[in-house]
Amino acid sequence: MSTSISTATLRAAFLPKSTVITHALFILGGTAFIGAMAQIAIPVPGSPVPVTGQTLAVLLVGTTYGARLALATFATYLLAAIAGAPLFAPSATSPNHGIERLLSATGGYLVGMLVAAFLLGFLAERRADQKFKTSFPALILGDAVIFTFGLLWLNYSLDLSWSATISAGLTPFIFGEALKIAIVATSLPLIWRKIAHTINK
Repeated sequence: MSTSISTATLRAAFLPKSTVITHALFILGGTAFIGAMAQIAIPVPGSPVPVTGQTLAVLLVGTTYGARLALATFATYLLAAIAGAPLFAPSATSPNHGIERLLSATGGYLVGMLVAAFLLGFLAERRADQKFKTSFPALILGDAVIFTFGLLWLNYSLDLSWSATISAGLTPFIFGEALKIAIVATSLPLIWRKIAHTINK
């Protein structure tokens, strides 16, 4: 049985008739979820970039919300944190709110997450998350976008060599990111399969 069904995103599958109010609730809930996952932060010795749950939140919000709603949600997260809400990941060297954090050496990762949220939503609207063979490449691409922006910004901000940039901004995170991708890429097609089975009963 094919798991590709007419509904494009999980959000639409569970709530097909969304209104302005439900969209606002999704945005607020997604913003709170990203902020909560950002608080799960483990410092990495020698690196300004901590290991956090934030990228997992972006993978989930992007693939379940769709492009425009995911973009609006992460933009709301950024704006709320810039305005003073303590939503950014804890850091020993910079505050967890304010424009200074976005402009810091780790700001590129946040910009990358904004782009990745939209991209993953765009791919999800084309049912990339509904099958195992497409969910893995889509999520790897989303993660690659996050780290491309992050590494470029980190390299420029700290004037590091590229080997030092990779060591500080990528190498410590490879295992964790691979685990996050594996969790999302395997669970979403299973959820879609369950939805398709329920619809076709």
